[in-house]
Amino acid sequence: MPQARGTRFRSTRQAAAILAVMSGMPAFCGARDIYRALRDGGQQVGLATVYRHLRVLAERGEVDTIHTASGEGRYRLRASSATCHLTCRACGQVVAVDGTEILDWGKQVAAEAGYTFTGYTAALSGRCPAHAG
Repeated sequence: MPQARGTRFRSTRQAAAILAVMSGMPAFCGARDIYRALRDGGQQVGLATVYRHLRVLAERGEVDTIHTASGEGRYRLRASSATCHLTCRACGQVVAVDGTEILDWGKQVAAEAGYTFTGYTAALSGRCPAHAG
């Protein structure tokens, strides 16, 4: 399991515990939620370590990251390389949506510029049905 130490990875029990906790969380959660779940499970891990792991896992494309209207980062293990997230601006509810067209567009733009496509970040927002008025 990867462990962030700057941008370097090493296998540790803390890294394995963070990934295990995240795999049991069905929705996006905050770093403090992950930290509390680890502590409740008896793991001795610092909040800074959780943030460090999340940052590096996101950089590696293993974790999806969204930001709430207040700017708080929320995380979950990546389900698919073509998944995007649509966030309600009113309540913060997040739904996964198919991002295949964005992925295809990104590959095309990169190729036209002579680049090798390595990934993308898209922030989609709107209002959920409960707040559409």
